[in-house]
Amino acid sequence: MLSRRRFLGAAAVLTSAGLVSGRAQAAAIPEAPTTSSPQTQPPLKPNSGPDYQPVVTLNGWTLPWKMKGDWKEFHLVAEPVVREFAPGMTANLWGYNGQAPGPTIEAVEGDKVRIFVTNKLPEHTTVHWHGMVLPNGMDGVGGLTQPHIPPGKTFVYEFQLKESGTFMYHPHSDEMVQMAMGMMGMFIVHPRDRQFRPVDRDFVFIMSAYRIEPGSYLPKVNEMTDFNMWTWNSRVFPGIDPLPVRRGDRVRVRMGNLTMTNHPIHLHGHHFSVSCTDGGWVPETAQWPETTIDVPVGAVRAFDLTADYPGDWAFHCHKSHHAMNAMGHNVRNFIGVKKTALAKAVSKLAPDIGMAMGSTGMGEMGAMEMPMPDNTLPMMTGTGQFGPIEMGGMFTVMKVRDELAPNDYKDPGPYRHPPGTVAHEVTSDIAEPPRQNGAATPKKPAANMKMSMPGMDHTKY
Repeated sequence: MLSRRRFLGAAAVLTSAGLVSGRAQAAAIPEAPTTSSPQTQPPLKPNSGPDYQPVVTLNGWTLPWKMKGDWKEFHLVAEPVVREFAPGMTANLWGYNGQAPGPTIEAVEGDKVRIFVTNKLPEHTTVHWHGMVLPNGMDGVGGLTQPHIPPGKTFVYEFQLKESGTFMYHPHSDEMVQMAMGMMGMFIVHPRDRQFRPVDRDFVFIMSAYRIEPGSYLPKVNEMTDFNMWTWNSRVFPGIDPLPVRRGDRVRVRMGNLTMTNHPIHLHGHHFSVSCTDGGWVPETAQWPETTIDVPVGAVRAFDLTADYPGDWAFHCHKSHHAMNAMGHNVRNFIGVKKTALAKAVSKLAPDIGMAMGSTGMGEMGAMEMPMPDNTLPMMTGTGQFGPIEMGGMFTVMKVRDELAPNDYKDPGPYRHPPGTVAHEVTSDIAEPPRQNGAATPKKPAANMKMSMPGMDHTKY
């Protein structure tokens, strides 16, 4: 549930034109809702103005607003937060209003918005409204278009929303640190015409990446390439909620990417059409069918589909390392290598080392529960109705059901497969499959093969 707090003691309210100070002005700042819940919150339905289908933020929420004259007023608070990536792991991040990423902002094309930003960080900040057409002094680039927001101060941004679409917000002030610490969010501008490309369910999330060493709680903000936690709304599987969808619904999924690499996002079981970017709506005559859409760095992609096929459909980044947790990138490949002798030798030095793994691949890790450092998640985890799912990171499930009510977003549980529609073991004799002439057979490792481990003295074994 959302709680509210007032910032009546704010010392100043600044605009791009000048400083307006005084307790009376500070008292006019709207309340700043906050939440620390990592669960997907129900959509926030509009209570005035044009009607629209509100978005559902995956493992997030929408920032409430209030009307003051003909302005919609919002209040963002930049502050340190604790975010649960999945049960068993939390991180100390920076975000907005109790969470990282911050709450989704929703408004309507043509609205005039007034967004107060209070800085509770230990350093200055700004907010850039990514992809939006607005006055230059409201663009949020510290030092270039506005003064930086000092700690303890409140700035206000005022502009009219000229175009509908899917946008983001993030700092342009010590950007490397603040974005690496989780400061970002989504900004949805709905069309004023309720009949413009309507959908029944509208999901949104933003992608971010972190380098957090096993057992630690703080991201390495100077990392550029070697990330080990790939997140949707700063959550990883199995902590990412599913997308419940009623069969036959028209569904939109909006995705922002503020990581340092692209993400080919793939949905099983359906075809979709790419409908929107942060530059605007793709004309219907220019849309193209896909099952995977690449989301570049610093960009937004949205797709629309009709949920025709019931089931539990995997939805994930198709870069395989991005669907894993706490990925170690210096692990040697021991497939085909018998490590029995090595395990015995190592166990003499470290009796609690456990069993040798990796000789047949890494699938066995999904079913095992091995001791791990505190505040660390298994690389592959999650369990479905048929056993280990062996995933992590940017992975969840779109659950298409006949029985869902129109505004029901609760997890409907595992899909009940009709009889005869699940892949199963074949017990009868199987003919030898054809092979290409001269196909090579993988060579077995030599019996005296030396197994390399960092710092290992091979002469002793």
